[in-house]
Amino acid sequence: MKLTVASSPHIRGNFRTNRIMLDVVLALLPALCVGVGTLGYRSLLVVGVCIACCVASEWLYSLITRSRNTIVDGSAVVTGLLLAMTLPSTVPLWLAAVGSVFAIVIVKALCGGLGQNIFNPALAARAFMLLIYPVGMVRYSSIAVDGVTSATPLHHMVMPGLPEESLWDLFLGKCPGSIGEISALMLLLGGGYLVWRKVISIRIPAAYLGTVAVLTLIFSRAGAPWEWMLYSLLSGGVMLGAIFMATDYATSPATSLGQIIYGIGCGALTVIFRYFGLFPEGVTYAILIMNAFVWLIDRYTPPRRFGTKKGGKAK
Repeated sequence: MKLTVASSPHIRGNFRTNRIMLDVVLALLPALCVGVGTLGYRSLLVVGVCIACCVASEWLYSLITRSRNTIVDGSAVVTGLLLAMTLPSTVPLWLAAVGSVFAIVIVKALCGGLGQNIFNPALAARAFMLLIYPVGMVRYSSIAVDGVTSATPLHHMVMPGLPEESLWDLFLGKCPGSIGEISALMLLLGGGYLVWRKVISIRIPAAYLGTVAVLTLIFSRAGAPWEWMLYSLLSGGVMLGAIFMATDYATSPATSLGQIIYGIGCGALTVIFRYFGLFPEGVTYAILIMNAFVWLIDRYTPPRRFGTKKGGKAK
């Protein structure tokens, strides 16, 4: 008889890794379709390169190290897709390939594999790509014309000033930007699907977006305060980061209070980096910094143990 020895609780749910990853892919598809339709079909090439390199890297790593092959769980596909969604359609393909290998081998595999990584692989890879070749990461194609670069709405807000595009254009995705971040509507629909499927909790996205909204409303820099707030929420990668990046299981807190604190921290750092940072976008570094403090947040926000009163002992 084989006995499995493990710590409690001994409860099995219906969630499986491959099912969760499939839900994430399905949730990202609407935003991806808008990105391809707006920015051109080269976006699909970037997505294909990222996914192919992530899957190949995971397979080769498991082959070289003689470890269990985990391609079937779909996590490499999701990492490649998420990374591609943060990139402009004009990014050099070699850079997309390098970033994909870095995400899987360095950030994920060398940290112990799925669920053991400290930092979000897709965002860590994006930060690495900005470090080694920033020029290729800040050239954005204009609407439906590949190869013609133009400023994103977020670049206009650095001046500071309100973007040329209307709020409705940003909401629908009729503006330059990264492949998966331009349509707030599609990202919100994808987030709603994940909440409905109970893949993610609404706590982190709500705390993240709420903090950005409050801070940009109070400290508006151009136009009416409510306009600046809405443009701040709809521009750049705030929606993508709050819904799909900050909610990563391995790099976000497990406790309810911790998730709220984590989301508030991500939102506050995003606004600080956007106002005072070198690059107009602060989402990547805000989430990565908060990733590093997840262990501390979980440690000091433990839930009340079953059978105890607040401040009391177990019966």
